[in-house]
Amino acid sequence: MAVDADVERLLEPHSESVAAAARAVRDLIREEMPAATESVDFGNKLVAFGWSMKMRDLLFAVIPHTAHVNLQLADGAELADPTGIVEGTGKRIRHIKVRSVEQANSEPVRALVRAELERRPQGRAPSGPGAQGRRPPD
Repeated sequence: MAVDADVERLLEPHSESVAAAARAVRDLIREEMPAATESVDFGNKLVAFGWSMKMRDLLFAVIPHTAHVNLQLADGAELADPTGIVEGTGKRIRHIKVRSVEQANSEPVRALVRAELERRPQGRAPSGPGAQGRRPPD
């Protein structure tokens, strides 16, 4: 599959531990969202997942960094986070810093991926603070 080769190309400059964590996060998303569209964005150095590649349909991004992988959650600011692993200050988009394969496979990370999918099932546009086009003009 061409996407697999592109993902490996994106991960090539990273340490094996970061690459392994990124692969584990990618596997988790693909397991929980089998109908996902996946695309490697070399310009932004990330792997995007959504119901399509339209901005409103994007749900996750896997972004490798030097010592960790960010799992970006499109509606992270609005998801329940009882373990406090979601970081960031955006109106809507937040992230989890994943530092290992074990963390990628942990129940708190899986629960947040599932929560994002429950919040925005296929065909449902984003809503809430920070969402574009929420209400028609007055």
